[in-house]
Amino acid sequence: MGREEQIEEREVLDSIFPDEIQDISDTEYRISITLDIPDDDAEEAPSMVLTVRYPEDYPDKPPFLELAPAPNASSHQYINIAEDKVQLLEGIHETIEENLGMAMIFTVVSALKDAAEQLAVERREAAIKAQEEAALEAEREENKKFQGTPVNRETFLKWRESFLQEMEDQRIKEEEEKAAEMKKARIKEPVKLTGKQLWERGLAGKGDDDLEGDDDVPVEEVQKLAV
Repeated sequence: MGREEQIEEREVLDSIFPDEIQDISDTEYRISITLDIPDDDAEEAPSMVLTVRYPEDYPDKPPFLELAPAPNASSHQYINIAEDKVQLLEGIHETIEENLGMAMIFTVVSALKDAAEQLAVERREAAIKAQEEAALEAEREENKKFQGTPVNRETFLKWRESFLQEMEDQRIKEEEEKAAEMKKARIKEPVKLTGKQLWERGLAGKGDDDLEGDDDVPVEEVQKLAV
């Protein structure tokens, strides 16, 4: 009965997949499966090839299955048959167990197609969610630039300490600049001797003209004495 059921199933599959099925031997064939991913923007729909080989006791025993990308198939952003085939085949193990004793290849093809499409959709949704979260995080970081620091006792005391230190540094700087200016002004200020100082230096009664003409006491010397 096993071989008769295999032949009968193969004939039914010919009518369901007239352009997708290809014989390898009397007990082995390939079926091309094109995925219909909802809202997919890919220029070419991803596809895969399921190779089926009947054991002698099929359908009482499960068929041998191999899954591979379709030849010359373009890559897809969210599904990679070469990398995902183990996961996809393991995912239909329960379907195979439930259908033992019955022709199951059409059911297996449908389950594989659904699983691959669902995997692609889940990955796309995860990628979109990740992009949205990244955009929200970037927006939150941007908004932080326009938000002040929350005021509490700790932040106020920290600000007050920083402000007072800044004011003290400014005061010291201004005093140092003022002292430097005063010192500079004193150096350049004309020397004015008191009457006593003039008398002690023998300069009493001499005017500026006298000082300039006195070889013993040059004007420059008077300026040096006052420094």
